[in-house]
Order: sequence, then structure tokens, then C-alpha cells
Amino acid sequence: MCRFVIYKGTQPVQLSHLLTRPCHSIINQAFDSRLRLDRRRPINGDGFGVGWYDCTYDEELGHQPCIFTSVTPAWNNVNLVRLTEKIKSPLVFAHVRATTAGSLSLDNCHPWQFGKIMFMHNGGIAEFPRIKRKLQAKLSDELFNFVSGNTDSQWAFALFLSKLPDPNANKFTTEILRQAMLETIADINSMTEAVNATEPSLMNFCVTDGESVVATRYINSRHDEAASLWFSSGTTFSEYAEGGHYKMQKMDKRENIILIASEPLTFEKADWMEIRTNHMVVITPKMNLLQVPIIDKYFVRPSDPEWSGRDTDFAAGKGLLSPRKEVPPKPAEVPSSTVAAA
Repeated sequence: MCRFVIYKGTQPVQLSHLLTRPCHSIINQAFDSRLRLDRRRPINGDGFGVGWYDCTYDEELGHQPCIFTSVTPAWNNVNLVRLTEKIKSPLVFAHVRATTAGSLSLDNCHPWQFGKIMFMHNGGIAEFPRIKRKLQAKLSDELFNFVSGNTDSQWAFALFLSKLPDPNANKFTTEILRQAMLETIADINSMTEAVNATEPSLMNFCVTDGESVVATRYINSRHDEAASLWFSSGTTFSEYAEGGHYKMQKMDKRENIILIASEPLTFEKADWMEIRTNHMVVITPKMNLLQVPIIDKYFVRPSDPEWSGRDTDFAAGKGLLSPRKEVPPKPAEVPSSTVAAA
């Protein structure tokens, strides 16, 4: 199943240090995952996408991000390697795809961009063909015509854009992005409930305007875990041993770098913290990281008598989470490292 990674930093990162050089980058995870095992479809070779914002604003280039996508496997794309060695950015979205909805085409590769906004998704919306017409009816002509692909993810992005006061604006507050995300999830829940969807929807959504980032780890179920999502923060993210072995270092209290990923990019367990199911992660322009519960009918507090721990079987069956009963193997090449348990 698909994977994504987000980088936001006070300094730009060379894309190769995020995407191609680390031995457990999402590109390598696409064919050699250690933590999210998809026995149905172990290869994520149905295209990829990378989106980034310029280091400094240029009036001629505008505010919008640049996006490079391809339907070739990410690990076998020479142009990607060339670009990552020559591009730096303070905010990067990257996504590798395994098709579950929609055909194999450039139009269906994440991330997508509308004006200044960039969006990607890991998961799937239950019974999407049955709610598609209803979702489309909520869109303006502009947003309806914006959708070029046929995935549930891009239609969810269009729905998100419809929740913004002005999707063509050049500036958005963190609160506007956060509220639009909550309304998008609520709308999708309402539509899937109306058709009595037989399984939950997995909605790990990510959106940014180049300054703030909002990401969700969410499932519309009170009993199941959502698709995995992790974050790491520190002052430097660098290679400490040959062979692409990276780690996050924290020299002081500053958060110079924040990474959010479907699966940890390093084998250092202390580098990563798991985002809780049905929570939203918000990164502000000033690099504050907030983890906020999404409180609705599917939110269960650990103090609730109903709480007994969420079941991993549903997300694991989709290749989006490792079942708790399985212990991921240690990488043979780095005996001193510890694999982060999902």
C-alpha cells in the first residue's frame, strides 16, 4: 500500500538526503518494507510523486509548489535521482503508490496541487463509488473541473478545497487548514454512513500551504487502528554510517527539522514517535508541533470503559500497519540498531 513522507525544516534539505540516499527511505520501503508488511501486494511500484516549495519567494515563479510525478517505479527512475541531487527545499511532500482505486496514470499520482495548496493521502475511502456523485455535488464548477484523475484521494482533496474560504488565496492560517480538514473528514463520514459502508475508511490525509502542515491518522471506527503514521524531530538529520544509515540528532531544544512518515525512515527506535489513531498533527510556520485529538463519535479515550486497545487486523490486512502479534525483523546490516515496532 502507498507510503508518504513530509519534511519541514528551518533550513532546506537536499532531496536526495530524504528520498534516495537513506537505506530505508520511502523509495526503498516501496519494495523492501520492514515495518508495514503487505502480503497482498508487497511492491509499491505504481508511480510516485514529489512536491516541494522554493527556498525563497520569486514573484515570477509564484507561490505554488513544483510537483514531479511518474508512473514508473520510484527506485528505477533516473530522472528522480538526478533531480534529488540538485534540488533543495524547506518543505517537501513525497509519495509512492500501490493502486487500490483509480488507474495507473500521472493524473492519479500524489501529491496534487491547487494554487498554493498541496495534498496527499494514504488509505482508502470505503464504498467510494457509491458516494462519489454525492461528493461531487458539494463542489463548485471550478473544483469539479480541477479533478483530472479518478481516485478517491483526489476527490477528497477537492472536497477539502471546498471547505476553504478561498482556495485560491495566497495565505492560509493554520486554523483555517485545520478546520477544513475536520470538516472534510466529517463530510466523508456522513456520506459513507448514509450508504451503510461495510468497512471503515482509512484517512491519513496531509495538506500544506508551504508554511503550515496538517496531517491526520484517522479511521472511522471505534475499534480498529488507523494506517500507521510516525513523526520525528530534531536539529539535524544526517548519515552516520556508510550505506545510507541516517539518524535524527537533537542537539538542543530547538525543532529545526520535523519529519512525518507512514513508516520510519531510520532503524533508530528513539528517533520516532507513533502518532495516535484519530489524531491530527499540526506543524505551525514557527515549527511548533501539536498532536490534537479528532473528537467525534469514533474517538475513544483510553480512560473510557470501552477502551481495550484498538485492533490492528483491518489496517494490517490492507498493508497499512503491522499486526501487533508480529515482530518485525532487525535489519541484518545494522546489528546495533533497533527496528521501531509499529
